[in-house]
Amino acid sequence: MATALANRAAVDRTLSLLKLSFSFVRSFSTASPSPSVQDPNASSSASKKPKRKKKKNLFEVAQFLPNWGLGYHMAKTHWTGVSYQITKINLYKDGRHGKAWGVVHKEGLPAADAAKKISGVHKRCWKYIPNLTNATESAPNLSKSTETVLKAEVQAS
Repeated sequence: MATALANRAAVDRTLSLLKLSFSFVRSFSTASPSPSVQDPNASSSASKKPKRKKKKNLFEVAQFLPNWGLGYHMAKTHWTGVSYQITKINLYKDGRHGKAWGVVHKEGLPAADAAKKISGVHKRCWKYIPNLTNATESAPNLSKSTETVLKAEVQAS
């Protein structure tokens, strides 16, 4: 029994030395490149790439406008001189999808009398056109104010 324990102890020692030598050899064979070479690449690729701004679909643009953009002009970013004046919006429950109708405007003037369904409302390329909205809203107010002034003058005389 004593010889069996002695043999077992000798086998355990040789196995531990064998495992130690294998781990020592393995550390040299799978050595990674020096840390000074890795850090500049990792830091330069992470710091030089700016975060890209996600573009918005028509409903994501309209949600920040009063009354969900009804009466305001919107256009796709790549359109020049063409926009839609929003007349009707049907939203789905999530608030980012739905259907929209509007009147086409070319160079700021209405190109059609009737509203039509706007295609591509879910594509992420929509923008708000502030100049056209202000011009169309202020023009009717001026004509109304001049009419009221004229009526007041007629009544006064």
